[in-house]
Amino acid sequence: MRLAVLICALLTFAPRASADANVHIQVLKSGGIAVFRPGLKQPIFAFNAPEDGRPYVHPMLAPDGAGILTEFSPGHHKHQTGIYVGFLKVNGRDYFHNRTADHFRRTAFKHAMNSEGVAFTSAYELLDKDKKPQLVETQAWVFRDFTKTYSIDLTLTLKAHADVTFDKHDYGDLFLRMPWKNQPDAKAINSEGLINGKAEGQKARWIDIGMTVDGRKDAAHIAVLSHSPALWRVDGQLGVGPAPSRAGAWKIAKGESVTLRYRFLVYTGDFQRDQVEAESKAFSAIK
Repeated sequence: MRLAVLICALLTFAPRASADANVHIQVLKSGGIAVFRPGLKQPIFAFNAPEDGRPYVHPMLAPDGAGILTEFSPGHHKHQTGIYVGFLKVNGRDYFHNRTADHFRRTAFKHAMNSEGVAFTSAYELLDKDKKPQLVETQAWVFRDFTKTYSIDLTLTLKAHADVTFDKHDYGDLFLRMPWKNQPDAKAINSEGLINGKAEGQKARWIDIGMTVDGRKDAAHIAVLSHSPALWRVDGQLGVGPAPSRAGAWKIAKGESVTLRYRFLVYTGDFQRDQVEAESKAFSAIK
């Protein structure tokens, strides 16, 4: 009930716009959008784009609307906010544990319905200690609803306003926090067949995280796919994300940019390895 009240308070009363027969969008007063499916009171997906803080995805529901699959600021990792991007040791700055106005400043947000689905883009300046931008981080997303499943693409572009070094670290980049409560069925399995802690720090093309959540009896799954094989963080509560800095320090020269591409496949029931693998191959084949 509290979540429903909060969402209602955040939504504007702008007219609903339809991309197709399945979903419509509403604009969030605090910045960002919520994606609704007919018959559901809560958004199936919400992207929060505050002016003075790190953007993030939350809440995100199972495709059938039963159960919230993301968690905002859990007690064991209060800095984590559903699905988000946060790098560490960026010329000494930490955008993973810090998510407020002294680190992030929104410069643009736009959204549209098109033939692919719901498309939206945010641009943020990542601020140095003097509140000057050292990077501009652009997140371009596409949400596609297939009723029983849905997918989300993220194209992440980092453009340097100064020479930037990302020092070696075990995590940092895209990150996913599901509502882990030590469920017996909770499992993260990667494309190489490694499970939970054995997948920590290992190279893989994807990781599928499945667990039961409040409001449903079967498992909900979020498979996170990387366009190129990556080293991955898998923490003790099954928070996961690609971690390019595990391989060592890397740099972006002033005026240059780096683009990273990811896809999420969201479904319920048993682990669908063949489906995830097919999706990974199709995604990796896109130029």
